[in-house]
Amino acid sequence: MRKRRNRKWNQRIWAALLAGTMLLALTGCVQKETETKEKTYVWQLGTSSPEDTVTQVFAEKFAEETDRLSDGKMQIEIYPNSTIGNDSELLDCCKEGDIPFVVQNTAPQVSYMSKTAVFDTPCVFDTIEQARDAVDDELFYEQIETVYEDGGYHLLGIADQGFRVMTANKKIEQISDFKGLKIRTMENANHLAFWQTLGANPTPMAFSEVYIGLQQKTIDAEENPVEVIVSGKLYEQQKYVIETNHLPHYITLIMNDNLFKDITQEQQKILEEATETAVQYAREQADERVTDRLGSIEESGTEIVTLPDDLKDDMREESSDLYEEIRNQVGQKLFDLYTE
Repeated sequence: MRKRRNRKWNQRIWAALLAGTMLLALTGCVQKETETKEKTYVWQLGTSSPEDTVTQVFAEKFAEETDRLSDGKMQIEIYPNSTIGNDSELLDCCKEGDIPFVVQNTAPQVSYMSKTAVFDTPCVFDTIEQARDAVDDELFYEQIETVYEDGGYHLLGIADQGFRVMTANKKIEQISDFKGLKIRTMENANHLAFWQTLGANPTPMAFSEVYIGLQQKTIDAEENPVEVIVSGKLYEQQKYVIETNHLPHYITLIMNDNLFKDITQEQQKILEEATETAVQYAREQADERVTDRLGSIEESGTEIVTLPDDLKDDMREESSDLYEEIRNQVGQKLFDLYTE
């Protein structure tokens, strides 16, 4: 069954990508020979995010730097907005080597690599700088890099879209205000469990259905990064954008691990340097976009609500059981490196 499924997606991907070139199954790339017989590698990168997002910015900067550092010998072609597969399909095909690179949020990766659930630990950080310091920590990064390698991927770097926040037609001023709130979340067991600990009624829903869900009052609230709330115009159906800042919305750049090991050390170094520049640029863009989008929300008349510290403490306290579950899932060492 798995083989038939993979063949089906290979056919779809090839139809989208070949365009007269030959896809090399073992390396997941196209090789072109110049007149001097030097090889030019053309690799594909897939995302499930729209083009007007930090995810796209991250991918484009990585491609640009890879091209520059390799003098055009290593090229990255970007396929955004689920053009060649949704999150699960991208992960499957990246692991098989059919799509060399993927840029995506960590939430869909938990069902593939259970220890990535560490990123689901809620209400850990007061600022996005703290969250970035946590994932950049050398000891933590070594541990999480091994998690991806064990899953068949090579982790090149981690950027973000700032924090995830919630929108609602009810102002949140104390912990009891969450009770009974019908909130749309991503399809991630830890995300669902977090909102349940606060007394809310979380429900997974496809993003394409969220605006209508809010409009028709199928749901009362939703949670997303600020730029997604603006790009999807979700704030139009909500009175409040509430800065719960419950989770950093991390964006990982991963590649097929076998491909990374097969390329030369020089090529590996180029990819790593390109990623380092792209991560820094994406983070700067994320900060600028959050500020800009919050301004647009305020101009529309939707109120921005900043939660008091005592309410944030209450949210952490209510999440204590979930902390224990995630700690058991990922291991004490990885959990402590991330949270402490």
